[in-house]
Amino acid sequence: MPRGDKSSYTDKQKRKAEHIGEGYEDRGVPAKEAERRAWATVNKESGGGNKSGSGRGRKDTHVSSARGGRAHKSGSAEQRSAAARKGWVTRRKNAAKG
Repeated sequence: MPRGDKSSYTDKQKRKAEHIGEGYEDRGVPAKEAERRAWATVNKESGGGNKSGSGRGRKDTHVSSARGGRAHKSGSAEQRSAAARKGWVTRRKNAAKG
């Protein structure tokens, strides 16, 4: 199978890649890059091409689509919120000085 051949992917994986690619294009990513990212996301979630059939392959993890394209963030939502409040207080204090 030549590199880049999508014949071993299921119809569901192909639809998923199409949908993800459209989302990237809507956000201004060039078409070729959007397609590359879409297939990378499908591969990350499903482990590559799956043969169709009942009980074949592995379950999809949905880890990438659950993030929804958001960057990796350290800490929980509460920790990020606390850090944002602390930064705001510091900026306000520094603005009062200068």
